[in-house]
Amino acid sequence: MLNIKVGDQVLVRSGKDKKKRGRVIAISTKEKKAIVSGVMIVSKHVKARKVGDQSGIVRTESAINCCKLQLVCPNCDAPTRVAHRFDEKGTKFRVCKKCQKDIVQK
Repeated sequence: MLNIKVGDQVLVRSGKDKKKRGRVIAISTKEKKAIVSGVMIVSKHVKARKVGDQSGIVRTESAINCCKLQLVCPNCDAPTRVAHRFDEKGTKFRVCKKCQKDIVQK
């Protein structure tokens, strides 16, 4: 199970983009990878397919393993682990381990 969702702010813990922060754009739960804005930038060679299209080198974000990402709590603005709790209706919430407040998406 992944504790990271689309729209969360995350911190990169290892790799060439270590200590960078960014928002999660997309997640692949099957591969356990995420695309984060401003992180893992790669150069892609694009060929013109139609008349009028521009060919060249495009810089874009690539997928990164979720095990290298850590959620940043929106309340205390610190990288944290995630706990879970249930309310009386049985709804599951993510909770910050540092400040013990609910993590809600913006």
